[in-house]
Parts: sequence; C-alpha cells; structure tokens
Amino acid sequence: MQIKVIMSWDIKPGRSEEYFEFVVRDFAPSFQRIGWQMTEAWLTAYGERPQIMVGALADNLPQMKKMLASEEWKELHDKLLQYVTNYSQKIIRATPFFPLV
Repeated sequence: MQIKVIMSWDIKPGRSEEYFEFVVRDFAPSFQRIGWQMTEAWLTAYGERPQIMVGALADNLPQMKKMLASEEWKELHDKLLQYVTNYSQKIIRATPFFPLV
C-alpha cells in the first residue's frame, strides 16, 4: 500500500525569491533523489491556508520512515526551514485525491 506525505508551510516574508531559487536548484532534485515521487504541489494565492502544500508518495510505510530518517532529508529539511515558517507534515494512506489538511 502506498503512503503519502503531505507537507505544508508558509514562505518567510521577504524570502520569496530566495525560496523559489532554493526549491528549483536544491529542494526538488534532492527530494526525488531521496526517493519520493512528488504527486502535487499547490500554491495558495488567497485565503487562510498554508501558502505551499506538497504531496509525495512512498511505496510503503517502512520506506517512508527510512526516507524521513535519512541524513539527506534531515539536511534538506533544515535548509527548507531557513526559508519557511509554520512547517507541518502528515503521513497518510495514499488515495487518488489531495486531502484537505
């Protein structure tokens, strides 16, 4: 059974340009190298939801746990936190729909 991680965050004020450069150059390629299959990425333009929401799949729960515990993810996560606030993540059973978090 596939497992999905849903991550959400807000970009720190004044860091948008640096954030998007980081996502393109570092985050997205490293995210895939770790083993996640990115399924969706959303930008909230208006409203009281997290500014960014990302969904990614792992083949099973042990694989998801291994990826979340990897040194590469810990380093990437620490870099991400330099650009964002209100970071959260949830692990759920994968469905074909993007759940509201």
